[in-house]
Amino acid sequence: MLNHYAPPMDWPRPPAALPHGRLDEPPEGARVTVAGLVTVRQRPGTAKGVIFLTLEDETGVANVVVWAKVYERFRRAVIGGRLLRVTGRLQREAGVVHVVAERIEDISDLLDRLVDPEFGA
Repeated sequence: MLNHYAPPMDWPRPPAALPHGRLDEPPEGARVTVAGLVTVRQRPGTAKGVIFLTLEDETGVANVVVWAKVYERFRRAVIGGRLLRVTGRLQREAGVVHVVAERIEDISDLLDRLVDPEFGA
């Protein structure tokens, strides 16, 4: 199953997250989970409440579309999360891959492991 990736020991990858560099593998409409640092949050005025996130992991970026209803449910994570895990449906349009969010988790606490002197020891 593509969602179960064995993480390298030097990266606190959440369980069941597909590396962004492999988003071209699952078929259109597949349900996937990605995780990464939030590098961009956009809420264009013309997008009717849609929010666009860009997540980055060590293999690349993932574009995430958050519809208004999903945003309301996971508002705190979308606004405040530095490291997010997103589960949703894969969408390909004009050569661009998006994950249309269904569930969003703030997993920023995993970042603390990177500065822990015991991490990776």
